[in-house]
Amino acid sequence: MSILVSKDTKVMIQGITGAFGGKHAGLSLDYGTQIVAGVTPGKGGQTFTHGDHEVPIFNTVAEAAAATGAAVSAIFVPPPFAADAILECVDAELELAVAVTEGIPVKDMVRVKRAMEGKKTRLVGPNCPGLVTPGDGPDSTGGCRIGIAPGYIHKPGKVGVVSRSGTLTYEAVYQLTVKGIGQSTCVGIGGDPVNGTSHLDVIKLFNDDPETVGVIMIGEIGGNAEVEAARWIKENCQKPVAGFIAGATAPPGRRMGHAGAIVGGAEDTAEAKIKVFHECGIAVAETPSDMADALERKARELGVSLV
Repeated sequence: MSILVSKDTKVMIQGITGAFGGKHAGLSLDYGTQIVAGVTPGKGGQTFTHGDHEVPIFNTVAEAAAATGAAVSAIFVPPPFAADAILECVDAELELAVAVTEGIPVKDMVRVKRAMEGKKTRLVGPNCPGLVTPGDGPDSTGGCRIGIAPGYIHKPGKVGVVSRSGTLTYEAVYQLTVKGIGQSTCVGIGGDPVNGTSHLDVIKLFNDDPETVGVIMIGEIGGNAEVEAARWIKENCQKPVAGFIAGATAPPGRRMGHAGAIVGGAEDTAEAKIKVFHECGIAVAETPSDMADALERKARELGVSLV
């Protein structure tokens, strides 16, 4: 099984006619993802062509959803227009909007968060690599790739991955795959301070998925989302969980890479988060190269097979 997306998910791409959106639309089509529509205002009626694939382009998300049945959108829209692109998904009552766009103004995301309260649409991102549910074809093709993650490093299986960092998501996935351990779904939630789906949201989905047997949770300095998730895991989750916190060497008060990676409170530091992980029974990887090993150790401790 998987969470959020599967091989049957129908996907539209907002910004499919841009260089970045078009490139990753093609890669997702190659992976086997059902890209059924593109959206670019003013270019409705045109077609995006990639190999043997011809994807119709619509002027609005609502038109694309009505014509194709797409329930998920990947957003590759420039930062000044990305907030409205997300809200267009909300107005069309899509199930999921995945905002890959980096650099959306915080005030725009605050407006989006308020507008999304009580609405049907779930947001992943912004500033995120997206999601991959691996398929069972060559290089795990035949699954669902939404965003920018390299599909070929994945392997279908039973371990969920959730991360604020794109590159560390790929690192964890590759470590698992090399060990012969497959993944159910891998979710990059993004590193911005105001985002849609949190670590805890994804952990709850993995906990409820009977075929996800273990989880790797990757966080970084800034905010308390990882602490919130860890404390929920301690009280509610019996599955093996391994964690890694990036930014242990970052100087206090200095913004590091991701917009949200800045220490502002007692629970924002790497040391504080790692301490809570230990207290909550989460196996802690000391370095990025130890993430899969840490999960294996925890799984052995609990008598759980990851394959």
